[in-house]
Amino acid sequence: MRLDKFLKISRIIKRRTLANEACDSRKIIVNGKVAKASLNLNIGDIIEIKFKNLKVKVLSPDVGEYQIVGGESV
Repeated sequence: MRLDKFLKISRIIKRRTLANEACDSRKIIVNGKVAKASLNLNIGDIIEIKFKNLKVKVLSPDVGEYQIVGGESV
């Protein structure tokens, strides 16, 4: 599943266009590398999202499920 679609259907980011913009502005990291919106996720990938003053880590699950690993203030 594409990264931008995962972020939208998991409701981490409200719209797919916002997910694309977040990727373009280098705010999303997958497995320690800056990710493009078109990246295909695999089960077990760790997604880090940097919001204004919050950093969230999400573990990429099997299709249809997701789990929030942790969040910390930045």
